[in-house]
Amino acid sequence: MTADSINDIQHLKAIGRICAETLRKMQGYVRAGMRTRELDGIGRAFLETEGARSAPQAMYKFPGATCISVSPVIAHGIPNDHVLREGELIHIDVSAELNGYYADTGASMIVSKSERNLERLLDATKAALTKALRAAKAGSPLNGISRTVQNEARKRGYNVIYDLTGHGIGRKLHEDPREILNYYDPKDRRILNEGLVLAIEPFLTTGVGRVVEERDGWSLRTTDNAIAAQFEHTVIVTKNEPIILTL
Repeated sequence: MTADSINDIQHLKAIGRICAETLRKMQGYVRAGMRTRELDGIGRAFLETEGARSAPQAMYKFPGATCISVSPVIAHGIPNDHVLREGELIHIDVSAELNGYYADTGASMIVSKSERNLERLLDATKAALTKALRAAKAGSPLNGISRTVQNEARKRGYNVIYDLTGHGIGRKLHEDPREILNYYDPKDRRILNEGLVLAIEPFLTTGVGRVVEERDGWSLRTTDNAIAAQFEHTVIVTKNEPIILTL
């Protein structure tokens, strides 16, 4: 959607704050020995307290309120009875709706322990998101975001995941532009307009950058079982720095 009124911006900020706070709360509870279903319950309860609805449940009948993926699963992981172990890399994705407006955010983290090789991947993915946000300016090509993510990944010695993309958001969880690639496509000639609402989400990996759907029909795992990381913000495009709704 294009946010073209103060009312739009206020509602987007409200749901963006809720998603961001839900993610932070869930991250604060992550520990070895807990089940991902328990962690999802914490997110669900906070969303309900704020009067918001889980977007994946509302739109797609997803089995959880949030997506919790344990590496090598990188996206759409179903909260279940998996017991988190020290040193595991997990990814929490929170998207929700309030008063007809949607926001989406996500982050990867290490369970209860510091692992240098994982920390390097997390730092690189965060840097890719930070730089991609700077490229999101009205009048600029959308594929400038894509080029930025891929360049940062290569500079840090990683690959992007080619099968996973960012997307437009606002009145629905997924809307135009349907795909914000994490790699540069010179054929993509779309231009960012002022007020455009985007979910920008770089995915970086040590592997070949492809995913396959698991038997559960939701979880997306790297084809080579390589580790991967994701960070995501929902933003409103302006002529200058974007308005980050999920900061």
